[in-house]
Amino acid sequence: MAHRSSRTDDAFHRLRADILNGRFPPGSRLRVEALSEQYGVSSGVIREALPRLVGQGLAVASPQQGVRVVSVDQADLQQLTEAATEIETLVLRRSLAEGSLEWEAQVLAAHHHLSRLPLHEPDGTIGDEWAEAHARFHLAILDGCSNRRLVGIAASLRDAGEVYRRWSDRPGELTEAHHDHNHRRICELVVSRDAEAAITALREHIALTAQLILRPGVESSNGIP
Repeated sequence: MAHRSSRTDDAFHRLRADILNGRFPPGSRLRVEALSEQYGVSSGVIREALPRLVGQGLAVASPQQGVRVVSVDQADLQQLTEAATEIETLVLRRSLAEGSLEWEAQVLAAHHHLSRLPLHEPDGTIGDEWAEAHARFHLAILDGCSNRRLVGIAASLRDAGEVYRRWSDRPGELTEAHHDHNHRRICELVVSRDAEAAITALREHIALTAQLILRPGVESSNGIP
């Protein structure tokens, strides 16, 4: 059972990475048999992994169309941005009130790691290592909250938003210095426990993805309906 669980975990993480990296385009169907052959695992392993993608908001399931990669559309992006803003700022406020000195050290370490990594790969796409460190930093600032259910919901929304973040950060949109400045400011405000300023900075940071995608002239170039 443990061996089967390990194979399912591996398939899930590979599928998740392929979706986030655009190897499966938004709206494309995730066919069990094709994925089984591609990843060299049984169809049962794939069937166990797919609901986890749905649970993270990276895929959707319907009786008629099976499982598909989540579509990138304006209405969903706006709703996701609103949900992430409400939840993450709530959790951050609790994190700032409840977080320990050890939590502060974890935030500083997560930011230090993020700041030392290059944002883009040579082809202009966001680097996987940077993206992982970026997620760890944002989860680190929320990890001082004692309510693990709230932290889990925030993490799930952040996973769902990763597809949009990959779409929004096209080469030339934001410089590496811009990212560095945003994350350094959030880190400094969090560690200093400046709740209102930290929450404002996080709110603006979350909204940036939607602003980049929904600005006039961008929708058609990215195939967003």
